[in-house]
Amino acid sequence: MPSVRVRYQTLEFGLLDIHVRTLKDKQQFSDPLGEAEALGISSAQWSLFGVIWDSSQILAAEMAVFEIKDKRILEIGCGMALSSLLLNARHADITATDCHPEAASFLIENVRLNKGATIPFLRVDWKDLNDGLGLFDAIIGADILYEKQHSELLSQFIHRHAKPSCEVILVDPGRGHHSHFSKKMLQLGYTHHQFQPQPLETLTSLFKGKVLKYAKIAA
Repeated sequence: MPSVRVRYQTLEFGLLDIHVRTLKDKQQFSDPLGEAEALGISSAQWSLFGVIWDSSQILAAEMAVFEIKDKRILEIGCGMALSSLLLNARHADITATDCHPEAASFLIENVRLNKGATIPFLRVDWKDLNDGLGLFDAIIGADILYEKQHSELLSQFIHRHAKPSCEVILVDPGRGHHSHFSKKMLQLGYTHHQFQPQPLETLTSLFKGKVLKYAKIAA
């Protein structure tokens, strides 16, 4: 990839320090082969995967205390994969996914920075019915309900990859689409509750979104 400007930072979650190389800011762009454009990622959207969003930090804070024993965990729309990196540091069984063509290369570098085990990564399209991911005990994601029409795609994607008993944890910054998504999840047999997360010292302003939790239990 032709040069884009990057930055290095360390985020603290309890006793865990997570080191990340990210894009310097949202002004960075490089798509010389048109790969992102072919995937429907515009120049204005290209950089969004490559910065640390407040929602990502909230999700990572949740994952710092999440019970990981005997659970296979999937992060959807991982971007900089902050939660995947944190779970990897906790020796969880974590798989990361994103549709952005550069997400994998940043993940590889950030795993190296944290001296962690390789994190399985797959570039996926939520419409793909045969992506080969398999089933998971827990599915997580931060700020992935960009548009109302994503509710149907995302709920079906999650349901296809959920084990008979599965937890789903999403962090939504308040884009206004989570109610529609929650209705879809309820129709698929999941319970639902939501709450305002505890403030994080690393955030410069109060997070006004919600943590959304869904669950189904095998009959």
